[in-house]
Amino acid sequence: MIAESPRSRLRLLARLVPVLVVGLLCLWASPASADFRLCNNTSSRVGIALGYKDAEGWTTEGWWNISSRSCETLLRGTLVARFYYIYAIDYDRGGEWSGQAFMCSRDKEFTIRGTEDCLARGYDRTGYFEVDTGEQRAWTCLLYQS
Repeated sequence: MIAESPRSRLRLLARLVPVLVVGLLCLWASPASADFRLCNNTSSRVGIALGYKDAEGWTTEGWWNISSRSCETLLRGTLVARFYYIYAIDYDRGGEWSGQAFMCSRDKEFTIRGTEDCLARGYDRTGYFEVDTGEQRAWTCLLYQS
């Protein structure tokens, strides 16, 4: 075993300090991200609509167009609800990901307040599937082909 001299330890420490300082600055300068993201792990382009409840009530929003094998942030910031709802369309192969939670949507870009009387208000009534985030601050949902 080779014994290190105090001088070689000081030289090593002198080289490590700048690296550690830069690393700490990077951590300090970039706040932790707490977002709701969706990753499209399919071979198709997909369209995404999202439903959620915040302090003002229910909202549905769409459309995010997400390329094959890529991710998109749907909501920025700390999550405000435990449950979020997604409806997705496969643009290339056809088909959809849907569920039993009925909310409003439309064919063009939208932000709709409320989930009641969709048809009477001129919207489509669409079945979204539920995502339980377990009250996490951030969540990433993965979309796969069946």
